[in-house]
Amino acid sequence: MAAQTKSRPVYFVDGSRSPFLKARGKPGPFKAADLGISAAKPLLLRQPFSPDQFDQVIVGCVNPGADEANIARVMSLRLGCGDKTTAWTVQRNCASGLQSIDCAMQAITSGQSDLVLAGGVESMSHAPLLWKEEMVVWLANWNRARSIGQKLKVLTTLRLKNMAPVIALLRGLSDPVVGLSMGQTAEKIAHRFGISRQQMDEYAVASHLRLAAAQEAGYLDEIEPVFDKNGKAYEHDDGIRPDSSVEKLAKLKPAFDRKFGNVTAGNSAQITDGAAWVILASEDAVKKYKLPVIGKAIDLQWAGVDPSEMGLGPVHAVVPLLQRNKLAVDDIDYWELNEAFAGQVLACVAAWQDKDYCKEHFNLRSAFGAVPHERLNIDGGGVSLGHPVGASGTRITLHLLQTLKRTKSKYGVATLCIGGGQGGAILLENLESA
Repeated sequence: MAAQTKSRPVYFVDGSRSPFLKARGKPGPFKAADLGISAAKPLLLRQPFSPDQFDQVIVGCVNPGADEANIARVMSLRLGCGDKTTAWTVQRNCASGLQSIDCAMQAITSGQSDLVLAGGVESMSHAPLLWKEEMVVWLANWNRARSIGQKLKVLTTLRLKNMAPVIALLRGLSDPVVGLSMGQTAEKIAHRFGISRQQMDEYAVASHLRLAAAQEAGYLDEIEPVFDKNGKAYEHDDGIRPDSSVEKLAKLKPAFDRKFGNVTAGNSAQITDGAAWVILASEDAVKKYKLPVIGKAIDLQWAGVDPSEMGLGPVHAVVPLLQRNKLAVDDIDYWELNEAFAGQVLACVAAWQDKDYCKEHFNLRSAFGAVPHERLNIDGGGVSLGHPVGASGTRITLHLLQTLKRTKSKYGVATLCIGGGQGGAILLENLESA
């Protein structure tokens, strides 16, 4: 199902994001709402309208904290958007930040809204530890016991093995339908298209080197510094390894298939905390507030795929998206394909060039086309800067807009694979291309 963008045009007028901060084995310095608010404040302060002029605030988030139910509303109120501005949270796993943009586009094209603040947030380091069901039942029995005798009887049923916590993050990164972790699905599609460990590691190194070059050149000016409660500033994506090399990555053991696998922690996206925002506006709002336009939303597409091959979701979202808009691969100037895994990105690129795959799934007479490496994720991606699942869809959209503007290019596609077997893709246009 695609967002319809023919009624009223939708424009992106500004955006910002936080640095993406790597999880390091304990809760990070920011909860999701705090990270989102810190990234949004400078964005809202530079607008010619007050925050209460937003018609809606829509935020993607997969795992908000216990104190952040409907995290969009929590942040909207704390940002001064006012009681009358509605706010709601959306969840489409890895593409939640793109889903918020889709909802904003539909609201504007339908005439329901003129100004929407859309984004995504995730603090993966704050994912909770859970009790096993057996332990929950034991605690319930303990709570119901009244006398000392009853409590002693319940105490005799306690088993130490049931006290081991369940790591919610690991459960969330597994597919309960097919019984595979996301890393195992990446192994499957990499094997299907013959992606080697060497290719994965080479791609991962390139991601880090590209991010390092982008930081050095100042190409990530969408980042707003955030400050923790002790006043420490966080200004850059801190998972970067500019000294990465294929030789170093080759020493890492497979993470998901210990015996035969090629997917490692080094060629996978990092567990990360982050937030990203974009402001979408109708033509009326652009004229009313004299807003700059950094890009136009042309169209958006969702697709479903086999959950065990969820990494191929971008392939199935992009093909109908470009076909519907009468565009070919060569018409797209730059691509952002979220780097869930290096092998997954390379498998998508291979699938688009596979004549048999394209014939089977899209009824094409030839391969869809080759996405050039020099136009794909040119400033790094999830392998080097992380993949906070609720935020990545917004981040890749925002950075693609900035890339098109910087290079004076016309068309770009941002796309993601989605845990559970889906893909999403958005087609963007720079109205000031050369």
